[in-house]
Formats: sequence, structure tokens, C-alpha cells
Amino acid sequence: MATIVDTPAPDATAPSSQSRRRAGAGLVVAVLLVALNLRIAVTSLGALLDRLGDLGVSPTTQGLLTSLPVLCFALVGATSMAVTRRIGVDRGLALSLVILTAGLVLRVLDGTPALLAGTFVACAGIALANVLIPAIVKEHFPGRVGALTGAYTAVLSLGSAAGAALTVPLADATGSWRLGLGLWAIVAVAALLTWAPFARGRAVRRATVKGASLWRNPTAWAVTLLFGTQSTFAYVMMSWLPSIYADAGFSHEAAGVLLAVSIVIGVPFFFLAPSIAGRVRHQGHLIAGLTALTAAGWAGLWLAPEGGAWVWAALLGAGGAVFPVVLLCFALRTRTAADTAALSTMGQSVGYLIAAGGPFVVGMLHHATGGWSLPCALLVAIGALQVAAGYRAGRPVVIGAEQPA
Repeated sequence: MATIVDTPAPDATAPSSQSRRRAGAGLVVAVLLVALNLRIAVTSLGALLDRLGDLGVSPTTQGLLTSLPVLCFALVGATSMAVTRRIGVDRGLALSLVILTAGLVLRVLDGTPALLAGTFVACAGIALANVLIPAIVKEHFPGRVGALTGAYTAVLSLGSAAGAALTVPLADATGSWRLGLGLWAIVAVAALLTWAPFARGRAVRRATVKGASLWRNPTAWAVTLLFGTQSTFAYVMMSWLPSIYADAGFSHEAAGVLLAVSIVIGVPFFFLAPSIAGRVRHQGHLIAGLTALTAAGWAGLWLAPEGGAWVWAALLGAGGAVFPVVLLCFALRTRTAADTAALSTMGQSVGYLIAAGGPFVVGMLHHATGGWSLPCALLVAIGALQVAAGYRAGRPVVIGAEQPA
């Protein structure tokens, strides 16, 4: 009987003998265009929530729309490995874009049921792509995993900002919130057409890491916990940071600008952090440093939210670069693209379930205490947990080496 153990990685970023295809500029552009779509559906809807309320969408429905994406990422992401086994990662990514496009169109049809159903379908497409892109990068860019991970996560962040910033102007220019949302389907179609030439069928290699053994592996769980904690920070920030600043005395407009500043400042860090992580043997030190920035940001909001508002926003944006580093860990801790997809499925399905509770718990603590001190203190403590998970997840090992029990 065999068991899965961790063994030292000889060179985690070196091209494998099973994956040596040249990846041209067209493939790079296709991957980046896909990444551009991976948050637009979420942030574009968030930008119009107040307007939807004025148009008769109930507060309950609005709340469901805000929580639906992260829950969908967790539940649908768990099915991604089954898709990979059946049709492969390349065709799987094409399928995800078809689903995303269908959801973006469905949600602007008439009625609240269509809005909810379309949001779920669009987020289902994103959930599948979330899991598959790390495997795509591992498969097509085995010698440039760090650089490509940095590039696509930076573009993902830019897409997130674009959805938040441009949807209201688009709705005003067209005179319809439905058109303001629906126009983003054009971007998804463009990504699908660009990716289509690379979605040719071919034999799918079987993962060397068996699912049950992966779920018993401590390194796999460390990567999963790391994904969960950084996602918690991200969704708490997107949900509550404007409210923290508003309660500190800033206008709602200024609070929104501070959130946007945090996102924009994070973009260069998203690009640089995985490039650095791909060049070092142990990623734990980098994760600890970035987490320290995040913890300092929440501590500042706890102690002096008004006095250092711009500094705290900048620190939270920079510290969010743990996100591309943990995506890189999916590739660095595995040997093949199939194994990367398996670890990505585990990490994102469980990680997003962890993150789904973050904004809820923070909101409950705020309402129970009437302030933000206890929620911010909790987030600082989560930072310590993230450092511990990061040092385990960042160890230079590869999951999947089999030895006699």
C-alpha cells in the first residue's frame, strides 16, 4: 500500500519532461484576457447595488447577490477536477468562458429570478476558470510560472477595478442599468474567441496525486488554509473597508476612493510578488512579510483609522499580494498540471468556504460591539495564523512522491 509524502523539490519552476511546448505571444494574450474577466462580473454588480435597490430589488436579494459569488466559487470550484478529467484543462477553460458569457447575458433579462440565476451562472464560470488557470500556467509556461502568475493576477485586479469604476458610467451613458451590466459580456466573448485556438482536445494525463491522499497531506492543507485566510482578508476589505472609513468620519465618496486606492496600489505588488516567489527556494519569508503589511493595515484601522487612512489603505493593498503567491504555490507544490488542478480544486473550494464566513463574522462583531476595534483585532490575529500557514505552504517540497508505507 502506498501513501503520499512530501519530498524535496529539485527545481519547482523547471520545465517538466511532460510539458515542453512553446507558448507564444498569442497564448500569453489569451491567458491575460481570460484573467481580465475573472472579477468583472462581481464588481460590476456591486457598483449598481444601490441603484437596484431604488428600482425595487429587495435588501434580502441585494444581500444574497453579495454573498452568492464567494459561495459559488467554493461549491462549483469543487467540481473542477471532474471537468479536468473528462475534457482537459484547455477545453475546460473554454467551457468556463461559455458559462460566464451565458450568465452575463441571463442576469440582465427581465426579473429578479433572472438576475439571481444569471449571477450564479456567471460566477460558476468564474469558479471553474479560477481553478483551471493555475494548471494552464503550469502546463504551458513551466519555466515562467512566477512571471505569468504575477501578470495574470495583476490583470485580474485591473479587471476588478474596471468593473467597479466603469459600470455606473456605462449605465448612465446607455440610459439602462441592464446595458451597463450586459456590455461586459462583450469582454467575455473576446476572451473566448482569443482562447478558442488553444482549446483543442488532447489526451488528459491522470493526476499522480490521488484525491484521498491529497486531502490527508499537511502541505496541501497548509496551502488551502493560506488561500482561505488571504481570501478572508480580501472579502472583508471589499465588504467593510468603506464602512470603517465612513464611521471614522469620511464621506461615502472618500471611503469608496480609499478602497479603490487600495486595489490600485496592490496591482504592482500582485505582479512582482510571484515573480520573486518563483526565484526563491522557500516562499514562507515573503508570505510573512506581506502578511505583516496586512496586519499593520488592520492594526492602524483599529487604533487610528482617520489619522493614517491613506497609509492603512496602501498597506492592505500591498499585503493582498499573498493572493498571487498562494496561486503560485498550487504550481510549485505539484509536479504536473493535473496535480496542480487537483490542489487548486481543494484549495479554492475549501478556502472560499472559509472566506465566506469572514465578512459575516466581522459584521456581527461590529453590530454586537458598536465599533470596529474587536473586528480589526480579530483580523490582526488571523494574520498570525496566515504566517504559520505560509511557512508550511512555502516549504520547498513537491506533493505526490510515493514511497512504500
